[in-house]
Amino acid sequence: MRETTIDAGDCFYRMTTTEAQKQTRILVQAAAQACEDKKGEDTRILELDPIDAGLSDFFLITSASNDRQAMAIADEIEHRLKKEHGVFPNSVEGRRKGDWVLLDYVDFVVHVFLAERRAFYDIERLRKSARPLTPAEFDTELKAALAAKTLAARGKASAKAKPAAKRAIAPKAKRAAKKAPARKAASKSVAKTPAVKKAAAKKAVTKK
Repeated sequence: MRETTIDAGDCFYRMTTTEAQKQTRILVQAAAQACEDKKGEDTRILELDPIDAGLSDFFLITSASNDRQAMAIADEIEHRLKKEHGVFPNSVEGRRKGDWVLLDYVDFVVHVFLAERRAFYDIERLRKSARPLTPAEFDTELKAALAAKTLAARGKASAKAKPAAKRAIAPKAKRAAKKAPARKAASKSVAKTPAVKKAAAKKAVTKK
């Protein structure tokens, strides 16, 4: 298994391609958390290579110590995705035996193995081109992508708000400029009225 490194730039590119892909990652994260809550062991997420992935983007793989625990993990995943996201599996296989329960959500597939079955089929080794992630690493990438999306949305909102503010100020300045000449003209017209002229003449006689 190769080492996994998290590159922020690469993560941002992958995680912001489409809303559908983001939603798939959120569902995978929820399913991985269900595995953790039900004490699934060595939980791994394989980000499949688009070239040979077929329809699915991810494999979620976890191990159980016995068939009852395997069923409990599968039931918790199905229940949580249905309750919190309104999503149902396209198909479920292996419930009767419980040694390998497969939940197919099309864009991702969940494999709940008994430890010996997982070692026998060794899906991680067969999918050499896939990028393996722990749930914690997957969660870090998802949060980074969502944070980048939020910052981008805020930047767009502020860019739109600035021109709007300029347009709002401009009419006020024009109205103020129009009112100023109007006040000057009114003062001049008042000075030319007969009453004002008589008052000025009386003042001049009184001074003499």
